[in-house]
Amino acid sequence: MPYTSTHPSPLDILGQVFGYSDFRGPQQAIVEHVVGGGDALVLMPTGGGKSLCYQIPAIARQNAGHGVTVVISPLIALMHDQVGALHEAGVSAAFLNSTQTQEESSALEKQLLRNELTLLYAAPERINTPRMKGLLGSLHERGLLSLFAIDEAHCVSQWGHDFRPEYRSLSLLHETFPDVPRIALTATADALTRQDMIERLKLEDAREFVSSFDRPNIRYTIVEKLEPTRQLLRFIESEHAGEAGIVYCQSRKRVEEIADMLQDAGLKAMAYHAGLDSALRQQRQDRFLREEGMVMVATIAFGMGIDKPDVRFVAHLDMPKNIEGYYQETGRAGRDGLPANAWMTYGLQDVVNQRRMIDTSETASEEFKQVMRGKLDALLSLAEDTRCRRASLLRYFGETMDSQQFSAGPPQGKLAPSGGSAAHEVASVGAHSYCGNCDNCLQPPVVWDATEAARKMLSCIYRVQQASGITFGAGHMMDILRGKATEKVLQHSHDKLSTFGIGADLSEVQWRGVLRQLIAKGMVRVDPDAFNTLQLLPDARQVLKGEVSLLLREQAAGGAGERRKKSTKTSVKGLAEASLNAGALERLTRLKAWRAEVAREHNLPAFVIFHDATLRAIAERAPQTLTDLEGISGIGVKKLEAYGQEVLRVCIANS
Repeated sequence: MPYTSTHPSPLDILGQVFGYSDFRGPQQAIVEHVVGGGDALVLMPTGGGKSLCYQIPAIARQNAGHGVTVVISPLIALMHDQVGALHEAGVSAAFLNSTQTQEESSALEKQLLRNELTLLYAAPERINTPRMKGLLGSLHERGLLSLFAIDEAHCVSQWGHDFRPEYRSLSLLHETFPDVPRIALTATADALTRQDMIERLKLEDAREFVSSFDRPNIRYTIVEKLEPTRQLLRFIESEHAGEAGIVYCQSRKRVEEIADMLQDAGLKAMAYHAGLDSALRQQRQDRFLREEGMVMVATIAFGMGIDKPDVRFVAHLDMPKNIEGYYQETGRAGRDGLPANAWMTYGLQDVVNQRRMIDTSETASEEFKQVMRGKLDALLSLAEDTRCRRASLLRYFGETMDSQQFSAGPPQGKLAPSGGSAAHEVASVGAHSYCGNCDNCLQPPVVWDATEAARKMLSCIYRVQQASGITFGAGHMMDILRGKATEKVLQHSHDKLSTFGIGADLSEVQWRGVLRQLIAKGMVRVDPDAFNTLQLLPDARQVLKGEVSLLLREQAAGGAGERRKKSTKTSVKGLAEASLNAGALERLTRLKAWRAEVAREHNLPAFVIFHDATLRAIAERAPQTLTDLEGISGIGVKKLEAYGQEVLRVCIANS
């Protein structure tokens, strides 16, 4: 092939092989550093182009005679599509995993020793086997071991959101082959996880490349959990009808229930969780990758490394464990750069459940539990924040606000009355960034002076414990505050307390909102070892003594629905195709049908052949010759040779 006859530059490889004219962000600096033999630690958001950061060096170093790049990837299920995409681009690549026969593995090993492969994908478990160690040793002796690329490198850290013990063995790469450069890549890692990655993978001398964590095409929305299944269905039907998405739930049972509900509503939906047979999981993952408009309802067992660019939404019906998990999972939407939604419902029970899972762990050390509590607190703060969601996410990852991304926007909210006086707008509640693409920026939440309500709640918890010597749960506290003489209230004489009935002016939904935010602010703790009873924490003292005031997000009094207005947003697909004229739309329809046929023949997802954005660009240009196809993003030399004439045939037909 033309690009292997000489030693082309990384930019030449980018254009000739992958069909892109320019690098994005720090890609060029990373590629040049790794091509030169340097170690690198790369933090780049999902959809930011991490794979090119090792694929281009792999091609360049193989051309220069350095041999194969070994890519450590955690999921066997994804290797087929990753290798298939490289084959489509004209790159020699393969994978070694447990799905292959002994004969297939032996043939592949001979290819490696003949220096016929540019990239080899393998799971971390495979790297540590005696046979693989021997193969790597033989390659190294022949000077054919070019580079190690460790994908999803956060899995090495116990502080990461997806710790995998088998990743710990990857320290042997540096110990055994100290002269072979390594690049470790991840989309998500806070400072603690980052440091753990450096220590565990022996990357102390590696150059760090940290891209912006901002995903401006993703709209972040977090709503109060009231009727979650109905809220989810309304969200999908109003904003993402016929589009691909992922719905995350905490339990397998919940996954099955939601998938059934969406199917009953006429949507293409499937369930995915670790309790399903592995063959069925693989079948459903393949359908999700290959079919358009499919919604996958899953536990977090699904999705790591999913390379589907047209996922238009990620919805969480249950709260994740931490911001890293939330960011990683929401980052599976909008990998093609087009608008996408990250939507989550969140309620008091989510807080209770996540606290209980941390506190009742029998294997975790107290140090680990403390770190996980801190991570959960950060996520709770994000959920309850009245300021820009995007700015809060970036602050968590230590990123300074960019004045080009954020501005001093419209008022951050309205101040609701604490009594009967009319509400009045305030210019702002503190100084805030404004991204213009999250729920808090687009529709600033109403906040209210909840100082007195908070004192009532905290006082009630204190009085109950003082009177009974024990604590009770959230429901009981709210019954006391609202003056409900339930059997339990009367049994413990809690109707005699001074706090009985002092909160009758607020609904149960509003009191749940107050309690949830007091938990998020570290003033109240839910004790999982004592039937989820409530306990005061030291920070509650300041509120009880009247030393601080609290502005909290207002909850809808009746709990009838979210305060957000119903979206009238046209779907991303509709917006993208609305700009095309009738002729271009007809060409696009034919191109998609042709692409589907080719994808089926090659047993690959359609986007591996061409992304939607590439097809739209072709349809809009209406090419008449192969020259007209040159320069369209996503069409490299190999794809032009393989598909150019067919694309012209499809475009010119009936024109």
